[in-house]
Amino acid sequence: MLTIGDKLPNFTLQSVVSLEKGKEFQEINESTYSGKWQVLFFWPMDFTFICPTEIAEFGKRNQDFLDRDAQILGASTDTHYVHLAWRNNHADLKDLPFPMVADTKRELSTALGILHKEAGVALRATFIVDPEGIIRFVNVNDLSVGRNVDEVLRVLDALQTDELCPCNWKEGEKTLGKAA
Repeated sequence: MLTIGDKLPNFTLQSVVSLEKGKEFQEINESTYSGKWQVLFFWPMDFTFICPTEIAEFGKRNQDFLDRDAQILGASTDTHYVHLAWRNNHADLKDLPFPMVADTKRELSTALGILHKEAGVALRATFIVDPEGIIRFVNVNDLSVGRNVDEVLRVLDALQTDELCPCNWKEGEKTLGKAA
């Protein structure tokens, strides 16, 4: 699995960005959001139970990420057509403000090293990538456990201070000084 300090792999993938007829899909790559922080999170598959709770929560918190100059990208190994169908059929996903990325050939999830060994689907992995394309945070949960969006925001805040942040640090609290 790629980890802290590794470069986000090159990719070019279809994504669902809208429900508006003729504007549903957009091809994105590792440079689409160049110069911004990126929060890339994977879920195992569409039309499941835990996944929409996470995706919807990231959607509700999208402005918090934008306020930090961060772009959310959600991804699974389903096709962009399946993503579109799910968005059209799930009330909590209709108005998602971030791309749902289709890693259909499992290229990105394989390069990141996050495919479940038996199921062949993406693990619940979250990556925070800095504006230079370097991975600065990785978290991977078991398929049966949803992630915590507040924790992703907390870590993003800490990384953006470029300082040493103690255990349980939150934005606005005192840091331990400059990182070496």
